[in-house]
Amino acid sequence: MSLSRRSFLAASASVAALPLVGCSTVSLTPAVTTVAPGIARVRVGNFSVTSLPDGVAVRPLAEGFVRNASLAQVQAALAEAGLPTDSVTVPFTPMLVDTGSRKILLDGGNGTFGAPTSGKLLESLGKAGLQPSQIDTIVISHFHGDHINGLRSKEGALTFPNAKILVPAPEWAWWMDDARMNAQPENARGNFMAVRRVFGPIAQTVERFEPGRELLPGIRSMPAFGHTAGHTSFMVESGGQKLLYWADTTNIAPLFVRNPDWAVMFDADPEAARKVRRGLMEMAVKENLLVAGYHLTLPGIGRLTPRGNGYDFKPVA
Repeated sequence: MSLSRRSFLAASASVAALPLVGCSTVSLTPAVTTVAPGIARVRVGNFSVTSLPDGVAVRPLAEGFVRNASLAQVQAALAEAGLPTDSVTVPFTPMLVDTGSRKILLDGGNGTFGAPTSGKLLESLGKAGLQPSQIDTIVISHFHGDHINGLRSKEGALTFPNAKILVPAPEWAWWMDDARMNAQPENARGNFMAVRRVFGPIAQTVERFEPGRELLPGIRSMPAFGHTAGHTSFMVESGGQKLLYWADTTNIAPLFVRNPDWAVMFDADPEAARKVRRGLMEMAVKENLLVAGYHLTLPGIGRLTPRGNGYDFKPVA
């Protein structure tokens, strides 16, 4: 789906504002616990952040997966990273922030609507010693299906029945616009319909926030528009320590962390997404932040180090 440039006038402002989130270097040596294979828990001050893998999707690699790089360039980058060159494996990793008084899920997974190799969030939650009923807050970064479909079963039941759901207001406005949906070819309306399936029956209870505000003590939203119209990242901060959850700012790390100017096919506004990506990566290195991402190498939490014109993502051990 192509979005007009006008739809992202706010993106440049959000990029310019990124360094204002923090201006001092934060030294953070986390205590890391391996809960289960692929599941890590790190301390962020008085909080803990736990990765909850939701499985993966494997898709054949073809021209166009990276919009502005040739297939040969992409294959070379994958080969350099020791990965197959005929397919790409995309991980899905929601995060759980435990503040001591709140259990906050960042993004809701695929549920039973994704690839057969996905939909593992509840399994991961169990391995972390939690039940769905214990989640009291869900914060959504954007409305792509792999982030929202897990909120409701195919029968319509709420997966997390006690959770308050918070979503970015610009994202809601974009995907809930019936005129915009009806202007799309019928075969391009799938994500619009998924949004209505998930949120339509509970619209009155969903809280919509403007990116840039603190949502809960220690959880600040950050406009990161470009991947979608209202794509939002989040800074988790406690006791002077920080973790940046950047959601879908990047996809596969060996491609898009190492090459921040490359645009994945899922970015609605590639140039806005590129600026956000550059801004957040520069911030992460400058402030020595822990970084968590929905599609980063398991367990999805780590640090960035400079590498040529880009960066390397080093997962926590």
